[in-house]
Amino acid sequence: MDTISTENMYAIPFFKKIPVAIERGEGVYVWDESGRKYVDLTAGWGVTSIGHANPVLADAISKQSRTLLQTPSSGLVYSPVRAALLKKMAEILPGKLSNVFFANSGAEANDAVIKLARKISGRLDVISMTQSFHGRTISTASATGQSKHREKYNPLMPNYRFVPFNDLDAMAREIDDKVAAVLLEPIQGEGGVIIPKEGYLEGVSALCRENGVYLIVDEVQTGFCRTGPMFAVNRHKMEVDFMTMAKGIGGGFPFAAFAVTEAVSKKVEIGDHGGTYCGNPLGCAAALSVIQYLMDHDIENHVETVGKYVIDRMKTLQKRYPELISDVRGRGLLVAVEFRDKLMAEKVYSECLKTGLFINMTQGYIFRIFPALNITLDEIGEGLGIFEAAIAFVAGQ
Repeated sequence: MDTISTENMYAIPFFKKIPVAIERGEGVYVWDESGRKYVDLTAGWGVTSIGHANPVLADAISKQSRTLLQTPSSGLVYSPVRAALLKKMAEILPGKLSNVFFANSGAEANDAVIKLARKISGRLDVISMTQSFHGRTISTASATGQSKHREKYNPLMPNYRFVPFNDLDAMAREIDDKVAAVLLEPIQGEGGVIIPKEGYLEGVSALCRENGVYLIVDEVQTGFCRTGPMFAVNRHKMEVDFMTMAKGIGGGFPFAAFAVTEAVSKKVEIGDHGGTYCGNPLGCAAALSVIQYLMDHDIENHVETVGKYVIDRMKTLQKRYPELISDVRGRGLLVAVEFRDKLMAEKVYSECLKTGLFINMTQGYIFRIFPALNITLDEIGEGLGIFEAAIAFVAGQ
């Protein structure tokens, strides 16, 4: 069987695929079917947070799969591994967040909290940010502040308003007593790794409090040490009512969650939400092993150290190629290298793939570096070396 031609024949063509069939992985490396080795600086779009085929995660999944995959009556019965994960979540959640529900994806988690914020508040409108990304369900696509992800799916869900990220004045003008919630990412990932200005997130939190509006923080990409701290909001003094999580929580296993404060939890009624796979034992075992790994290996400080190395090295690269690179920014191991020209960025991307590097490009001209969080300095140096060589090759054409 030819992998690529078979997928092209039978898969629904939602993606413009990279013509490489990856067969296995280990740590930050992957190998295609011919045995060619690549460095992966995408972590599967941020999900393989502790590397490919990490034995800790593999052992947890294997052990649980031989014990119980799914409980009878789904979430209607109790589960020891779910209870253990809930207890662990309570240890790491920021602020007043205390109660958790497990889901399957970030989009599903965002969809659920939007629904709940509207139901509990009795209000309809949700304010989201321009350049945001919150998922691909019809509700979360409607909440996404990029027209390319919204306009082709009409009719969209109503009652979404959009304001520019990092603009407190615009938020103050828009927020009112018809708004159920403000939905934002602490760092806009897919939008281009847009970093909040000093005091911006705190200001949004204050405006929500003043207007009786719930604050929903989407930590789908930034959570679980991606930016250094366990959660990006840990850097900020803000009151969060709902927080969504996915990607890194499962280390590559499809899993997600959302957390709420006790005050919100008390307003929830039986039947307000549910799901067949809500906190299934297999997913809970995977997530519990990932979180424990992050804690046991002091990944927070490791990410700070490696992230600073990446930023410093990429800023040096920017000085070397100012005609190509317009900006370098990021937090921890969520770093953007922004090019001035889309065509040049595409050439660099193509050269990276040819020379053994998987790197993500968002918005058509921004390279997003977000590898496994336990990547070593030598490994990240190897990957960045390929990236730099690709730029040098393209610049010399």
